Amino acid sequence: MEYLYQRVAYLRGLAEGLGIDEESKEGKLLIHIIDVLEDFADAMDEIMEDYQDLEEYVGYIDEDLMDVEDELYEDDEDYYPYEDDEDFEYDFDEELEEELEYED
Repeated sequence: MEYLYQRVAYLRGLAEGLGIDEESKEGKLLIHIIDVLEDFADAMDEIMEDYQDLEEYVGYIDEDLMDVEDELYEDDEDYYPYEDDEDFEYDFDEELEEELEYED
């Protein structure tokens, strides 16, 4: 997200370098637009931090759920009914499998 702050700083510097008058209507508009862009960069940065925290939390939940499933189904042979059936062919979605491999 640092690049957003750099771009906003560049625009702010450009506005100052061009001598945009903050007293004119156009100058006020440009300065306020730059301020809003900075607010957007702040909001995006906060959203990314929250997303990373949420992603980590979901990973922990997934690990805990796998532990619970292992405990519940460790002795249950009916959980994998086709495990020993040689004639059974798994029907899977190749695109879904590729997406799951990509996420790892």
